[in-house]
Amino acid sequence: MSSGANGHSSGAGALLAILRDGHARTRAELAQLTGLSRSTVSQRLDGLIDHRWVAAGDGAISSGGRPAAVFAFSGGGRVVLAADLGATHARLAVVDLCLTVLAEQAVELPIGEGPERTLEFVAAAFEELLAGLGRDPAAVCGVGVGLPGPVEHASGRPVSPPIMPGWDGFPVPEWLGARLGAPVLVDNDVNIMALGEHWAAGPAVDHLIFIKIGTGIGCGIISGRRLHRGAQGAAGDVGHIRVPASDAPCRCGNAGCLEAVAGGASMAAALRAAGVEARGSRDVVALMRAGDLRATRLVRQAGREVGVVMAAIVNFFNPSVIVLGGDIAEAGEQVLAGVRETIYSRSLPLATQSLGIRASTLGDRAGVIGAAVMVVEHVLAPETIDRAVT
Repeated sequence: MSSGANGHSSGAGALLAILRDGHARTRAELAQLTGLSRSTVSQRLDGLIDHRWVAAGDGAISSGGRPAAVFAFSGGGRVVLAADLGATHARLAVVDLCLTVLAEQAVELPIGEGPERTLEFVAAAFEELLAGLGRDPAAVCGVGVGLPGPVEHASGRPVSPPIMPGWDGFPVPEWLGARLGAPVLVDNDVNIMALGEHWAAGPAVDHLIFIKIGTGIGCGIISGRRLHRGAQGAAGDVGHIRVPASDAPCRCGNAGCLEAVAGGASMAAALRAAGVEARGSRDVVALMRAGDLRATRLVRQAGREVGVVMAAIVNFFNPSVIVLGGDIAEAGEQVLAGVRETIYSRSLPLATQSLGIRASTLGDRAGVIGAAVMVVEHVLAPETIDRAVT
């Protein structure tokens, strides 16, 4: 790819990246920003218009002479399908390329049903959502999926997921791509939630940690505005860090893991042992909101235990924002207070002096928005657009 005189990449994809900021631009502005000649800019724009990535704006800009035509990003009616699959439930959405949710559905969907049955339901639900919008399946330019277990990002295949029987090594992108006729990207559910929350936080936030406290506990890491997956995609698996003075058995086979102490499944099990009916993390929060003292104590202590692990991460990584999401985070201040208390007491003052700790902005939508972000950034990457347009 060539570069303009000012050092900016100058392919069609670079022009599209500029126009995606929401501001309509003239040819002259684009030439100034890229260092390209007006004729080259016009050529690049023609290619983007032909592929429906750019449209001529309604208005025009005048500086005293003939008004100059303006151009703006246009998705050309294209959409992204996004699926956030949890241990027991799922949220599916159709999202446009500006990340506006056009249609969505939340359903009970146990991941333990296995890959074929689960993905067949997901594919059928997507087709229903598209039909309800009157959208042709050909308008789908990509599918994003979050799974509640480790995922090898390069292949999109789950790797020994502890709560997903039958999913180990299953070719999710290939299976779902053949069913829906579009490229499929897959990642861990906490990673896509981190992408969603970072998008909501805005570009001013460079370093963000997202903690999901639900049936299990996981962490998504945004470093330098980019998702950090690690060498094999296993970064952020904080749920299996050992908690001091605990020997509680964990579903991973070890004992004393954070998840075994502070996860929604472990709290629900503790309540059942005390004679209180609680099937999962949502029941724990419902009981707490109804005034159950045992549930309230468990949620508060869970916040403190999560805070112990997060304090070490704050000292190590020095994020600017920590966002809490997941079912247990719906407990609000009960869990936030415990997390804050422990982090501020155990982390270095320099690491916490500007640290924000807050609940999720997007709530239940964090996963589907993040899955859509993952796909949109892939589909609209300058190198991808250059290959398609040139």
